[in-house]
Amino acid sequence: MTTATAASTASAHTLRTYLDRNVHLLPQTDQLRALHTIVRDRHARREDFVFYTGRIIRMLTEAALDLLPFEPYDVTTPVGSTYPGLRFAGGLCGVPIIRAGESMEAELRAVVPGISIGKILIQRDPETKQPHLYYTKLPKDIADRHVLLLDPMLATGGTAVAAIEVLRGLGVPEEHIVFVNFITVAEGITAVCERYPGVRIVTSAIEEGLSEHAYMLPGIGDFGDRYFGTDR
Repeated sequence: MTTATAASTASAHTLRTYLDRNVHLLPQTDQLRALHTIVRDRHARREDFVFYTGRIIRMLTEAALDLLPFEPYDVTTPVGSTYPGLRFAGGLCGVPIIRAGESMEAELRAVVPGISIGKILIQRDPETKQPHLYYTKLPKDIADRHVLLLDPMLATGGTAVAAIEVLRGLGVPEEHIVFVNFITVAEGITAVCERYPGVRIVTSAIEEGLSEHAYMLPGIGDFGDRYFGTDR
């Protein structure tokens, strides 16, 4: 067995450990596969990429909200009866990781109008390849909220771990963080879940692996560039 094969086998075993416990993968329906087919096509028009990734992001957002706690909340219906309903328990905040994470913000706002939005900017140092925090703007009461951390790409996991460290440093419990992600790989999942086992990840696809340059395969390209029209 080669080193690469052994690493792939180890990653697959680790992935099975986290699936359903930490990682919530969207049901792999034919519809979802068809949407992925459109957005993964290198020849896809930008307007199609934006529209169809938006549909998938909406699915991810709904799935993430299902993981949050609810509390009983009764209402009176128009006919005077009582409906034993539910409502979100506690505050909620969306935190996109700038820039690609901002592509997910509109769908979150569409599902949860009026939601508070924070921002985190983390970029990799070109020499050390380590993530570096450049900017944060978060609600003062972030420690008391449930956080939907938004970033479409989870490859090596360095940026995600750094963002979670920021939230943890401000008092947000691991169990209050849901990482909403478009595509990922076993390596990224392992990096996040081993460091922060209380964090949950919602994703629409788990890729085959990483290339030697840490690109996800089969991949989707640079999500932020394709979404915002800055790809070459």
